[in-house]
Amino acid sequence: MNDSPAPGAEIAAAHDTAQALRREIARVMVGQDEVIDQVLTALFAAGHVLVEGVPGLGKTLLVRALARTFDGRFARIQFTPDLMPSDITGHALYDMKAQTFKIRRGPVFTNLLLADEINRAPAKTQAALLEVMQEQQVTIEGQALPMDRPFMTLATQNPIEQEGTYPLPEAQLDRFLLKVLIDYPGADEEAELVERVTSGQVGDSLNVSAVSPVVDAETITRLQATCARVQVDRKVLEYAVAIVQKTRNWPGITVGAGPRGGIALVRAARAAALLNGHDFVTPDDIKQMAAPALRHRLVLSPEMEIEGQTADTVLAAVLESVEAPRT
Repeated sequence: MNDSPAPGAEIAAAHDTAQALRREIARVMVGQDEVIDQVLTALFAAGHVLVEGVPGLGKTLLVRALARTFDGRFARIQFTPDLMPSDITGHALYDMKAQTFKIRRGPVFTNLLLADEINRAPAKTQAALLEVMQEQQVTIEGQALPMDRPFMTLATQNPIEQEGTYPLPEAQLDRFLLKVLIDYPGADEEAELVERVTSGQVGDSLNVSAVSPVVDAETITRLQATCARVQVDRKVLEYAVAIVQKTRNWPGITVGAGPRGGIALVRAARAAALLNGHDFVTPDDIKQMAAPALRHRLVLSPEMEIEGQTADTVLAAVLESVEAPRT
């Protein structure tokens, strides 16, 4: 493994690529700059993303736009209550003529996987993604089939509608590097969005054909390798760990973040630094990524929820209590 710092030319090239990706996605995504950056952060960090927001805010559009910028394979799975695990991973099929079993690969064998409305499928179907998200492989009939790199799962869910949905198990949530929240756009941004959709166009959907490919699979793999070599000072790393450990004994948090939370936080901070053109992680990068990296790894007490507290408000208080390194 190469632990040497990434050269300045690689950092600059990665920053330029990030800028190009931002520009292309912004062609169809209006007023969601922070959300776009967080999804690109996960892509550079080779992580998976859970995108949450009420209907109509562009969750699926964001993933489709990202897929257009990426000249690789893309697959979409609409999660439904009757979806079976084999519909995702594939299955063994008996060939009568050859009298042998053949592996039929499912849609999960791709580079970019959109798991649309993931919480509409029962736990046993959601569990079909556990192995591939963690191990980058799928086991069918005892045969381990590795995924092509890069591989990224982008799942969407609606936090409001509960009828006909199934909560994601903690083990599933923990495998997402980031949980990204999409909120309503501002007044000017919403006006621009309405104008785009209603100007000489049939229907009410934005056309992602305006987005052009920027990178291919090989380029993404190189960018991820560069991201892994962004330097993290020991004090900055200890600062990230201190934040995670603080969540385990904070009043009102029933279950705090585990070690995977600290790993996710540092990985995301590395990618955030790279997106900003830096070759080292700062405490501000850690603070910036704390909420998306940790919000889905906390379980609040019922009392905190009754008081209207959220994981984000609690994390803000945790960050205030942990002193950041100054040098």
